Amino acid sequence: MIPLPTLYYFLCYAWNRLPEPAVLEASEAAPFHRPLGLLAQVLLHGTRRLLRAGLPRTFVAQEAELAQLRGRIELAPTLGRGLLERGRAVCAFDELSTDSPLLRLLVHTLGGLAGAADLPAALRRELRHLRQRFPAALTTIPSAMPTAATFRELRRQRPDAQAAFLLHVCELVWQTALPEPTAGGRNRFTDFRRDEVLMARLFEQFTRNFFRREQRLYRVYAETIAWQAEASQPEDLALLPTMLTDITLDAPGRKIILDTKYYAAALRPRYDRQRLIAPHLYQLYAYLQNQRPAPGQNLEGILLYPATTQEVDLRYTLGGHPVRVVTLNLHQPWPGIAADLLGLIA
Repeated sequence: MIPLPTLYYFLCYAWNRLPEPAVLEASEAAPFHRPLGLLAQVLLHGTRRLLRAGLPRTFVAQEAELAQLRGRIELAPTLGRGLLERGRAVCAFDELSTDSPLLRLLVHTLGGLAGAADLPAALRRELRHLRQRFPAALTTIPSAMPTAATFRELRRQRPDAQAAFLLHVCELVWQTALPEPTAGGRNRFTDFRRDEVLMARLFEQFTRNFFRREQRLYRVYAETIAWQAEASQPEDLALLPTMLTDITLDAPGRKIILDTKYYAAALRPRYDRQRLIAPHLYQLYAYLQNQRPAPGQNLEGILLYPATTQEVDLRYTLGGHPVRVVTLNLHQPWPGIAADLLGLIA
């Protein structure tokens, strides 16, 4: 379980956004016991900034019966209703408006958090008051519960950095919402830190984006490695599984393949002894054996786990390549976490 002070840094880097001092100060002034309070504070801060800058306007398709022509005339409904004789027509046109799917999602999320059973009453009031600052057209029309398709469509619209960050926050809120409210009508939300699949994805994104932002020596990316394989039937090669690294750090003289593993422990008991998790090591070994580094480039691998029950730092040479299996202590203050990550590639 990542401590909440660290979780904010974790989410910011995972979503490619630098931490905001104002959020850190607010979190320290009113410490939260559950991640939902942190998400609510992040959403409050980001929404206030959005409102101060002015809500973005987009063109929205409209259709209306008008006395003056505007846009395109819809002939079928116009003739069907006999509007021409009365000097009217059904027109389709685009109108600049603050009404957009992203803002509707944001307003809906603020409303959902304002009715959250786990949030303090003062924080729920702040959420309600902030929601009321949006235009009535966004707050009075009920919105359907967002789905995975809702977020996919909004991401396809390529929102700017600030809107994309708010979209990530809203998505995480609704991913952790339980279907049934409490007896008092309050919404309930789970602690997403217990979702290992979600946290594994965030841990990978956090680590990759941290290295992209905090160092300049390496090019950082996820890399597809081709199998060094042959087959009597060339089409059989297409059946081999894809080898996609979590993180590749590439510099002229050094290349590091870093795989993140969000597991409770880096070691598991087997035959009354603690041993490394075999599939994780096999996977990294396969990456190294099939990789072809540039001339003069040293190749190495790192398996990175969050430290929970014990800290581990093991070094091997496998297949001629240095390999390190190491844990990252996420329970220490943020400066220590940042220093430990940079120390891995020093």
